[in-house]
Amino acid sequence: MRASRFSIRTGVLATAIGTLAAGALLTAPAGHATPMAVAAHPTTALTAGSPQGGDALYSGGSYRCTIAFNVRDSSNVYYFLTSRHCAGTVGTVFYTSGGTVLGTTVGVSPANKDYAIVKYAAGFTPPGTVNLYNGSSQDITSAATAFVGEAVKRSGSTSGVHSGSVTAVNATVNYADGTVTGLIRTNVCAEGAGDTGGPLFAGTKALGIYSGGSGNCSSGGTTYYQPVTEPLAVYGVSVY
Repeated sequence: MRASRFSIRTGVLATAIGTLAAGALLTAPAGHATPMAVAAHPTTALTAGSPQGGDALYSGGSYRCTIAFNVRDSSNVYYFLTSRHCAGTVGTVFYTSGGTVLGTTVGVSPANKDYAIVKYAAGFTPPGTVNLYNGSSQDITSAATAFVGEAVKRSGSTSGVHSGSVTAVNATVNYADGTVTGLIRTNVCAEGAGDTGGPLFAGTKALGIYSGGSGNCSSGGTTYYQPVTEPLAVYGVSVY
């Protein structure tokens, strides 16, 4: 649940229901920490020509989110995926921390989903990788549908990389600003606004885009992700 449409969904999630392996209903998670303003990128600066999943993007000049996955179409035009509430409500131009134009939004999901696609500005030839925040990157070669019990990782521009597992699929969350359906639920923690829009992955497989959550990385938390297979199919792009 977000305090505004320019930052992470935070606060108490009114309702969260979904499908477990046995078909049980999910309970509502606890409240998330207060949204944070733009802060320093944790370890790795974003440089022109090399933005990857997990790196920061800046929107509206005041808010930071995270790139999910770099993608390309059949003509080798480069884009990246992120969340709808990072790219779809604050304008079409995105910047690095130094003010470099990163790209423009060319597609936004319906309100009950949470994804957007941004076309890279000229001069960027981004790698098909995710930043692991330890001096290395994870190559992403395919996209897949998450399953309950799957071991996963999340990369974000506030908290870096954290691990956990999928606890439900096809979850519905009633945020303060609307209901989002078909989400992946995990027990992977997140911190602050900047992680929003970042990648959920399992090894070389792209799985999801961070939508919202609760808790923190000190006490643990619950996070929800838009499955990545939907925007890939809608926009006719692929990871690489």
